[in-house]
Amino acid sequence: MVLTPSGLMLLLGAWGIRRQEAIWRDEAVTYDMAHRALADLWPTLRHVDAVHGLYYALMHLWFAGYDAALGGALGEVIGLRLPSVAAMTAAAAGVALLGERLVGRRAGLFAGVTFALVPLVQQYAQEGRSYAMVCALVVWATYVLVLTAARPRRGLWCAYAALILVACLLHEFATLALPAHGAAVVLARRPRRVRRAWALAAVAVLAGVAPLAVFSTRQAGQLGWLMWPDPVQLLTFGVLAVLGGGCARIRTRSRGPIGLSAVGLPLLFLPTFLLFLLSYAEPAYVDRYVLYSVAGFALLAGAALARLLRPAGELGQTRARWRRRAVVLVLVAAALLPVGIQLRSPDSRVDDATAVARAVRTMAAPGDGLLFLPARRRIWRAPYPHAFRGLTDLALAKSPVASHTLYGTERSGDAIRDRMLATRRIVVAGDPPGQPVDVNDQELAKRATLRDAFEVCTSTEVRGARTTLYAWPGRCAR
Repeated sequence: MVLTPSGLMLLLGAWGIRRQEAIWRDEAVTYDMAHRALADLWPTLRHVDAVHGLYYALMHLWFAGYDAALGGALGEVIGLRLPSVAAMTAAAAGVALLGERLVGRRAGLFAGVTFALVPLVQQYAQEGRSYAMVCALVVWATYVLVLTAARPRRGLWCAYAALILVACLLHEFATLALPAHGAAVVLARRPRRVRRAWALAAVAVLAGVAPLAVFSTRQAGQLGWLMWPDPVQLLTFGVLAVLGGGCARIRTRSRGPIGLSAVGLPLLFLPTFLLFLLSYAEPAYVDRYVLYSVAGFALLAGAALARLLRPAGELGQTRARWRRRAVVLVLVAAALLPVGIQLRSPDSRVDDATAVARAVRTMAAPGDGLLFLPARRRIWRAPYPHAFRGLTDLALAKSPVASHTLYGTERSGDAIRDRMLATRRIVVAGDPPGQPVDVNDQELAKRATLRDAFEVCTSTEVRGARTTLYAWPGRCAR
């Protein structure tokens, strides 16, 4: 029951984990922050990304051991993603145990397998970010909650509070799992002492995460890139919600005092719904922030599949019915296969820092100037500093490490213009056409000087980026 889902998740996580060595910008941030000294990490978190501080510290410790033991053999890309694969494997095991506890062994087996097959789960199982860890912690916190709500014990309540607190410290939006857990306790009609104990645990968690939440509000500008919820993400949730709601209508027999619907439905709907409501005040809806809600869908779907696919002797199913259902399962697997292949290609993410580094290395010559448009795209340099060696970053005033920032600090617009005019050839790594442009002094100076004083020698578009070689008129040759 546990080995099959977790083994499947481990296999799917290992399949194509390198993704042709592609690293997208968020993973590049993880790589950069995890490889900074702890003495440099804290001053950086005071300025930016405090919400991910615990994750960066854990990844720093992970890389300290991984680089020494396995880095040379497996490579940095695998090291970046292995913790997420392990976390999702643990999450699949937790979903299976939850299904077994709520309904039965077969429901647990189907729930764990369903969880592993969801494309969203496979996507974040292969990303060097905190979301897989948060998902695993919330799943196991839910399992402990089901145990202790049925047979209350102080030790289990402490374990529940500790698990959900660590999840919240890894990412603050894990707090949206608390209303789902509270709804489960209420819908299951547990005694008042159980509800009171859960409320005390929830208050302790909120008190523990409050300092981080208050401090991170100073960095709310980091979410400025968020707009109205992505229609594709809303459609994905809509599909899971409709399927999960349909599965909930199939009657199943609960094994304990807490029913399947009391746990599965709130976990599927409430975190996403609350995040969507929050987006009306301040855009914040991204499906990965509430990735753990997929566990609610998997529980409902697993119980429904266990009911519909019971052995023939129990429901008098004919061989024809079994064949039809087997065909349906094969078709589902066939439909998911192209999605799985696409998720493991470099084109599945917003951009590809590896492709940018290759393009720059191909078109640049030692002594050329280098610009990033906008400045935050300097993060593409973090995983592959050797690809930019010999180039002069014309806008950079202080490096990311020296300035305790993610992207470094840049010179004034006038200083950038002067340095550009004194450089014969400049390689520009920037956003592709059609993307919004920054309008600060530095970015205006870069664009205006390139337009007025340089000509385009060659240009290459890669996933999520364009690299262009500019030169003085008539000076394109190396």
